[in-house]
Amino acid sequence: MDGAPLTLLTFVNKDGTEVDLLVETADAREERTVGLMSRESLPEDQGMLFVFEQEGQHTFYMRNTLIPLSIAFIEGEGAIIEIEDMEPLTETLHSADEPYLYAIEANGGWFARNGIAAGSEVRIARATPTEGSESTITP
Repeated sequence: MDGAPLTLLTFVNKDGTEVDLLVETADAREERTVGLMSRESLPEDQGMLFVFEQEGQHTFYMRNTLIPLSIAFIEGEGAIIEIEDMEPLTETLHSADEPYLYAIEANGGWFARNGIAAGSEVRIARATPTEGSESTITP
């Protein structure tokens, strides 16, 4: 994805199977603001991880985003709170009903196709907005 380094995320779906997704990390404000805007395609098993400095109800929209996406909102311990589908080139605001620390965008329907739903867990190799840190968000 645009030559940026990728981080491996591992989800545990409703069947207990592990599913991997490679993501570009957006942990700076400018990176989070741009996200996946203006990209014409996204490989099937790739996406973008948004890392916030603190839990909150941050909002997302699809202005200037050309491809359909699904977004998972994740609390600090790694549990998915909610997943929403987002249509290209719209300004509908998307957010979870509860505060979250991470959001993951993938191709539209990717979470559903892989059996990943609210309550599923995700492990993130580098999950803080600090350069060069190594951590996981699940116990």
